Amino acid sequence: MAHLSDIHFGDENAPALAAASDLVRALAPDLTIVSGDLTRFGEPAEFAAAAAWLQDLPAARLVVPGNHDTPYLAWAERLFSPFGRYERAIGPAEAVTWSGPGLAVYGLNTARGVQPRANWSKGQISPRQVDAALDWFALRPVDAVRLLVCHHPLMEMIGGPMTGRVWGGPAAAQRLAEAGVALVLSGHVHAPFVLPYPFAGRTAAVGAGTLSTRERGCPASFNLIEIEADELRVVAQGWTGQGFQPLRSWGLSRH
Repeated sequence: MAHLSDIHFGDENAPALAAASDLVRALAPDLTIVSGDLTRFGEPAEFAAAAAWLQDLPAARLVVPGNHDTPYLAWAERLFSPFGRYERAIGPAEAVTWSGPGLAVYGLNTARGVQPRANWSKGQISPRQVDAALDWFALRPVDAVRLLVCHHPLMEMIGGPMTGRVWGGPAAAQRLAEAGVALVLSGHVHAPFVLPYPFAGRTAAVGAGTLSTRERGCPASFNLIEIEADELRVVAQGWTGQGFQPLRSWGLSRH
């Protein structure tokens, strides 16, 4: 699988994005995941560029929105239809799913147009969203590897360059761990990481970096994820200015 995030069309890192796209097309992964913030300000032209880019990737794709995918300046839309532009250009903003041999992936929306707090960029996840995800996973084959995708890390990256501060995040993370979800994939912090959850089971949070110019102490990057019989392997591919090379890798036991 390929896991990309935070493209921020309007501020995209054009050489890195082109090279990453070429590499993903060459590898032809079983699934390409994009965990939000496709745009900079949620403008129609940015969504058009994002939609064209997605159409040029391998066909098996799962995409969720991020906090930047709501209109930044169109206040009426932000209040009453925060993901209308996203859904017209990209697809559903909530409950997107993909199933393949031995794999079940569920995507949900942790971004909000407005919130009763000053920083609207932070995330929220409701018990109802978790209920819907767990109900869907319960209908999948018992031996399928379960992945959940959202934009904000449900629990904070240790030493990260920014926070998600997801309302309901830790409680959701615990429920997902107890239900046997293997990985929770996210973006938002613009730095790759893998962080095991401090709950029963072997659930880990996996963050992808950014393919924009909005770097936060880490080069433009994206993740490649391999599922093997005994191990889940995550390799962050970092941009050198000339191409991508492994930046960091993690191995997670499945047993």
